[in-house]
Amino acid sequence: MSAARILVVDDTPANLKLLSGLLGSRGYEVETAADGASALAAIAQRRPDLVLLDVMMPGLSGYDVCRRIRAEPATALLPVVMCTSLDPQQERVNGIEAGADDFLSKPVNQPELFARVKSLLRVKQLHDELESLNAGLEKRVAEQVAQIERLARLQRFVSPRVGELILSGEVDDPLQTRRREITVVFTDLRGFTAFSETAEPEEVMGVLREYHATLGRIVMAHEGTVEHFSGDGVMILFNDPMPLPEPELAAVRMALEMRLEVAGLAAGWRKRGHDLGFGVGIANGYATLGAIGFEGRRDYGAVGPVTNLSARLCAEAGADQVLVSQRVYGKIEERIEAEHVGVLTLKGIHRPVPAYNVLALRA
Repeated sequence: MSAARILVVDDTPANLKLLSGLLGSRGYEVETAADGASALAAIAQRRPDLVLLDVMMPGLSGYDVCRRIRAEPATALLPVVMCTSLDPQQERVNGIEAGADDFLSKPVNQPELFARVKSLLRVKQLHDELESLNAGLEKRVAEQVAQIERLARLQRFVSPRVGELILSGEVDDPLQTRRREITVVFTDLRGFTAFSETAEPEEVMGVLREYHATLGRIVMAHEGTVEHFSGDGVMILFNDPMPLPEPELAAVRMALEMRLEVAGLAAGWRKRGHDLGFGVGIANGYATLGAIGFEGRRDYGAVGPVTNLSARLCAEAGADQVLVSQRVYGKIEERIEAEHVGVLTLKGIHRPVPAYNVLALRA
């Protein structure tokens, strides 16, 4: 631990020499100033741990210097001991008003000098430790608040369990840019455009709430990641941010459960006169993932041909169809019952695309 630094301020050279010698003999690092202006400059340049300050000096008195020390936030709590040969009682009152912490009468009594210096330095050390603890606490609180804010953002896309893994560092932050092989699922409702054009807005919102709530619950159960909601269209990613051993199979399992659940919703919608079906497209490939947007409004997103292929397969799917690309089918064909629906010409995709309709999982 480094020696405490003490600034001795006195306009009498003999006093400076005496006090410097006494304090130096006790291992303190001593600096001197012959007037108030020099003392303030020394404090600003190299802040001491304690100031031993003479009262009567030309120019700025000890009281003036003490008031200026207290006026600066950086030195407001700097220990100041005032030394005076005047009436101790009156000078003590004046010193308290100026902000002094303690007093010494001249000529200085050596044991009293050492005792008061040691006491005030101990108080300063405790205060510094408390400030350090407070700073550490503030930092931890700020970090926890930042984590809560990040988790709130992440919970828009991923399950709470995955969000916790991301915050603990066990899973990549989805807002960091990276390239990865993913499986993309796109879902929407057949007949939704016609329904939204003829139904009352409240009816449309009611259907979407039921639909999104059902899909959201299933996505979280299967560890999918919601890329975005857009009306009746929902894009879900697998294998990011949390890697999965069989993302294609997980995506198909989720889609089949969605098909079953939405069929139940559709039965209720038909009773209210709304004829809506459910279609799904699933594709696999590489994409760039990370934050998309602008300052103050960034969202998680995926960019790559695989997202477009998934959306086009979904648009091609009939009611209750789950269409998968050749790549997806080739990876899990032994695990599913599927029928080949032909080679499709899809909008925005130059080559014809072989596609399969998944009927069920194999036992």
